[in-house]
Amino acid sequence: MSGRAQLMWDPAVAGYDFGTGHPMDPVRLELTRGLVSAFGLDREVEVVAAKRAGDSTLRLVHREDYVEAVKAASADPEAADQAYGLGTVDDPAFAGMHEVSALIAGQSVGAAEAVWRGDALHAVNFAGGLHHAMPGAASGFCVYNDAALAIARLLELGAERVAYVDVDVHHGDGVQAAFWEDPRVLTISLHEHPRTLFPQTGWPEETGADGAAEGSAVNVALPAGTGDAGWLRAFHAVVPELLAEFRPQVLVTQHGADTHFEDPLAHLAVSLDAQRAVQVACHELAHQHADGRWVALGGGGYAVVDVVPRSWTHLVGIAAGREIAPETVIPDGWRQDAYARTRQLAPQRMTDGRWPVSYREWEAGYDPADRLDQAILATRKAAFPLRGLLP
Repeated sequence: MSGRAQLMWDPAVAGYDFGTGHPMDPVRLELTRGLVSAFGLDREVEVVAAKRAGDSTLRLVHREDYVEAVKAASADPEAADQAYGLGTVDDPAFAGMHEVSALIAGQSVGAAEAVWRGDALHAVNFAGGLHHAMPGAASGFCVYNDAALAIARLLELGAERVAYVDVDVHHGDGVQAAFWEDPRVLTISLHEHPRTLFPQTGWPEETGADGAAEGSAVNVALPAGTGDAGWLRAFHAVVPELLAEFRPQVLVTQHGADTHFEDPLAHLAVSLDAQRAVQVACHELAHQHADGRWVALGGGGYAVVDVVPRSWTHLVGIAAGREIAPETVIPDGWRQDAYARTRQLAPQRMTDGRWPVSYREWEAGYDPADRLDQAILATRKAAFPLRGLLP
């Protein structure tokens, strides 16, 4: 195994563009790539442009009729079939939609292949993490589910245990659905409570199909307003113990930046510094439980200047083995470019001023009056006994 990290990047992924005014602004990808370059991280990784996912790869997760519907909408957006979730407010059809969606999926599949084959120890595709797409429908700004496709490819290559950890503010419903009946895949999602946020799924009681797959889905439904200390407490109260029991051969993680307190589409209050802390933890967990094999993906995130580029640049630095210190000043050239592109003033440092972030370990005690502790315990009671663990 080379040990060298790969950054999956093709400039054409910025063509994943639902149009003016849509929250999923592709400038967030271009700004992230620019910040990675401004810090010289692209000299610390191998930058790779993988090929577009072909039909046979897409069908590892998606139904053939759905792929054909995406192609048809891509060729003629006005004819998009809303029965497949296409041409809706969340997922407007656009020319070339199939091609660019398949290209993003190809980057995540390529990342998985590189890590499994030992070409890289870690691989990052921050354009990926489109975790809402279902086998037969687009959903939540997601056309093809690159995260599920990467996992399916790992299984096709011979992996017997793959763990997926999703820390996007929204439930990783599409990935959970893809592997609901498959005990080879453990899906763990930490997200805002379904009572207050799309897609209204991800309850603790969702634990996988009855039978061999029961206990293969784990969901932590966090109260709206959860901040750094609570978010980290929940992560560390659930994820490490499950990964230690499951012993994954590869760890796939999704790092949606929309948990941030500035994100306009959700209601958590997490800082950039806590996001960085979870990225560091995922890297460490990959080495502890998966021989270092780590595929890291992007996801949501709609504060496209203040948050997303900084969060995912930290992720690339961690994967590359060259962590960026939180207090690091952001290069003026990048800030000027961000303003020229968006007319928004960019932050000056790679921190929200909350580093180091502290939290109370689960072992320190349970507060029955605390809504966060109630949420954590609900998850542990629902899922842990199914994996032979104490709640």
